[in-house]
Amino acid sequence: MHLRCAVLDDYQGIATTAADWSSVQDRVEVTGFTRHFATEDELAEALAGFDIVVTLRERVPFPAELFARLPRLKLLVASGMRNSVIDFAAAAEHGVTVCGTASSSTPPVELTWALLLGLARGVVTEHNALRAGGPWQSTVGADLHGKRLGLLGLGKIGSRVAQVGAAFGMDVVAWSQNLTEERTDEVGTGLAANLEELLRTSDFVSVHLALSDRTRGLLGAPELALLKPTAYLVNTSRAAIVDQDALLAALHEGRIAGAGIDVFDTEPLPAGHPMRTAPRLLATPHLGYVSRDNYRTYYGQAVEDIEAFLRGAPIRRLG
Repeated sequence: MHLRCAVLDDYQGIATTAADWSSVQDRVEVTGFTRHFATEDELAEALAGFDIVVTLRERVPFPAELFARLPRLKLLVASGMRNSVIDFAAAAEHGVTVCGTASSSTPPVELTWALLLGLARGVVTEHNALRAGGPWQSTVGADLHGKRLGLLGLGKIGSRVAQVGAAFGMDVVAWSQNLTEERTDEVGTGLAANLEELLRTSDFVSVHLALSDRTRGLLGAPELALLKPTAYLVNTSRAAIVDQDALLAALHEGRIAGAGIDVFDTEPLPAGHPMRTAPRLLATPHLGYVSRDNYRTYYGQAVEDIEAFLRGAPIRRLG
């Protein structure tokens, strides 16, 4: 008898081709869902007949109420080895094994620089004008060399962003609530005295913090007001770290030069969401970890997790 496996938010429809599922195909029937289920009711109805679910990162919350509505579910595989939207206690209570996968920090580092460079040199504006027969040169690019890059967070991703900034000849400084001079010396950056100093003095600010009670809403209206009018803000981390309404106001009022955003309070963004049309905004639909190599890892290790579960010896357990 085949077990049924659902792959959630397979937007590109590549879950079954990004990895080799042949080792489980005689025991597991895989169904990919290319659309996002916006409500718990929709999700519960769609997953009612599945024994295994594969979910990407923290796109889909699995609270206790959802586990209670999925009595057939036995294995939940989430990409990455950390997940804040799964109720692990409820999973255990309902007999659901939760496993993870490896995840590379390289793709979000690269996307951070794609957004930062795109903002600095007006790439989208100039590209659109060129393709549409518009003006030949309408922007004046911002220089990186000699400018200050302020990093909120200096973990795996932030430290690699810092290295690229140094290669561009930028003055790189960092801050987080527990950041030490020993760590900044190790990475080769300066240590900002506090958040306010970093925001006031930086030409580019990039967010690389984990979401927690301490970082939620860290950048609100008072903090954004500290940024230079020529400064750019990039967030490829978590949407809730930056107050979305305050950011929209700053963009509409021209109080900062621009923002590059990959994460949003609501995903996918509704059609009429104000972030879709905000001025001075370069936005991407949460592409930070979406790369061929990362997907090969996610789905390849998801298959390994399923194999191990079927053998009765689960690996990479979470919770």
